[in-house]
Amino acid sequence: MACAGVAFSQSAAPSAPSAPSAELAPVEGEVIVRFKTGASVLRAHALAGRENAATVREMLGRRAGALGTRVGRALEAGQATGERTQVVRAVGIDAAALARRLAADPDVEFAEPNGRRRILAAPNDPLYGATAPGVRPSGPDSGQWYLRAPTPAVVSAIDIETAWLRTQGSSSVVVAVLDTGVRFDHPDLGRVATGGRLLPGYDFVANNAVANDNQPGRDDDPSDPGDWVSSAEAGRAPFTGCTASNSSWHGTRTASLVGAATNNGLGMAGTAPGVSVLPVRVLGKCFGTDSDIQAGMLWAAGIAVPGVPDNPNPARVLNLSLGAGGACTAAYQNVVDQILARGTVIVAAAGNSAGGPVGTPGNCRGVVAVLALRHAGTKVGFSDLGVEITIAAPGGNCINITAGSPCLYPILAASNTGTTEPVAANAFWTDSFRISVGTSFSSPLVAGTVGLMFSAQPLLTPTQVRTALQTTARAFRTTGADNGPDDATPVLQCTAPSANVQQLQCYCNTTWCGAGMLDAGEAVKAVSGPIARIDVTPVAPVAGTAVQLSSSGSTVSSGRRIVAWSWTLVDGGGIASAFTSATNAATAALTPSAAGTLVVRLTVTDELGASASISQSIVVAAVAPPPVPVPPAATGGGGGAVTTPWMLLLALATALLWRAGPGERVEPIRGGWRRA
Repeated sequence: MACAGVAFSQSAAPSAPSAPSAELAPVEGEVIVRFKTGASVLRAHALAGRENAATVREMLGRRAGALGTRVGRALEAGQATGERTQVVRAVGIDAAALARRLAADPDVEFAEPNGRRRILAAPNDPLYGATAPGVRPSGPDSGQWYLRAPTPAVVSAIDIETAWLRTQGSSSVVVAVLDTGVRFDHPDLGRVATGGRLLPGYDFVANNAVANDNQPGRDDDPSDPGDWVSSAEAGRAPFTGCTASNSSWHGTRTASLVGAATNNGLGMAGTAPGVSVLPVRVLGKCFGTDSDIQAGMLWAAGIAVPGVPDNPNPARVLNLSLGAGGACTAAYQNVVDQILARGTVIVAAAGNSAGGPVGTPGNCRGVVAVLALRHAGTKVGFSDLGVEITIAAPGGNCINITAGSPCLYPILAASNTGTTEPVAANAFWTDSFRISVGTSFSSPLVAGTVGLMFSAQPLLTPTQVRTALQTTARAFRTTGADNGPDDATPVLQCTAPSANVQQLQCYCNTTWCGAGMLDAGEAVKAVSGPIARIDVTPVAPVAGTAVQLSSSGSTVSSGRRIVAWSWTLVDGGGIASAFTSATNAATAALTPSAAGTLVVRLTVTDELGASASISQSIVVAAVAPPPVPVPPAATGGGGGAVTTPWMLLLALATALLWRAGPGERVEPIRGGWRRA
């Protein structure tokens, strides 16, 4: 996979990889395999506890060998991605063909080629062809325009100062940046141990040539050694499909947009300067593999990865400024689902193929995908779009510039001036001639905002975060966003993306560009008060049975407590006319008389007078008891005695009846019972 934005210099060859439309082929002969729970291969070669790396490699090798025997193909083991997931490789076979062959094995849940992803670089278009931020002679004059309050000229700015009135971030909130690694020696970042924002992190780039760090495989140093590709390397394995390029320092840029030091009299301000930033290196020279990215995602969220020490600082937010085209794969969705289940939010860049469909992992279910905006509030030309987008944020743009002209609205970020290897302790920020533009830089603005939201309200769920981002978003601009009287090209309305058709600047709508423009101030404000939640017992109510409602899942900002509750029957649906309990307590109850749907609302108020409400529909079913078969005649015990096995089956049937959901029934089958 590749990063979703990049920097260019007018004085040197662009440091961007080839355009995202030129997709990299998967790693030759490598497949990511996930075994089913209880698979015989796992039972025979189980990983128990926290084995060391050597033990893990041995067990993974045995699994690969056993699977290879079953499919009649010699397989070599690669790295582990999770407890049941690993890479296997074979010589002389296409990765897709090998994946199809392995997927047919009954022990395998899924198998897919180990794809390669890279920086999602903005196109080398003259409108975006300058490079670098910083308020100094080289610009930009606009400074960090993307963080300040919106103005008529700069519509898409995220209003971070309003958010900072509530919090600049808590050091207990960790935002992981999965990227090319970081420069710990940049003066606007630095290690937590020395007063900076960067936690130790980890390096998951397993291929030594791609990692370029003189370390054997995965290691505990996520420093960015440089990701340049020389002309001698370009086009040759493992860099097939890659072009010669300078080092991007991409991870340092994205990390600085999240957590660069603020009020230190130096450089730039981060979106969430008080949070801790966890660098997780998953991209090396030109690309990163799916297996490394997925393992890094799991580890960052605090989920164990075999052969790697557990993460002592699990992240609440993951930023993925990387991606590639194609639908979300089973492997990525599996990883995303695991991470969301732990309460961690995943933010990802939409991609930069000039109006194409959202790439992976941004298009995975549950990911907060971010579209890039121009300063004027329209979709910037390079940004992708689609129904998967959650929110839009500034991504940088230059307005009608000619060669050699300064870029007016780049995204200012910390970087390094080294074209290949890094310059030590380099106090450099991009400017109007060495610019940062791309959805890579929209994504960390959202990730940093989410870090502020968790700082204000630690008990938020991923769903609540998404809802708050969407409901507080500012409306898209729909007129007047052209580039002035010299711009003869009219701005069109955004339409459905196409993989083969460019869609440049366009007026956004909520179908293709997300809920609106990120408003950091309003998003943090929305979660700083209480958040109401209704829990229903039983989960599947039936007519004639009391329904218990609880507000215990409601949350409130740190240091506050909920002091008042109000329950309202919004719509009885003809099956309930009133509560059967008090309506001003933490719990309430009612009894529906028949099947149907009713709607209740809960309002909670904290001790400072802030309140929040939620309405919830409750579906009630009328479930008849299942038919109870006549017990078999007892033998040798007198007429009609019920045997012990029969009593056990009857008890099981009764238990299943209570577990049946709305519209379900339970019926007997041979050897037990089933839902129908």
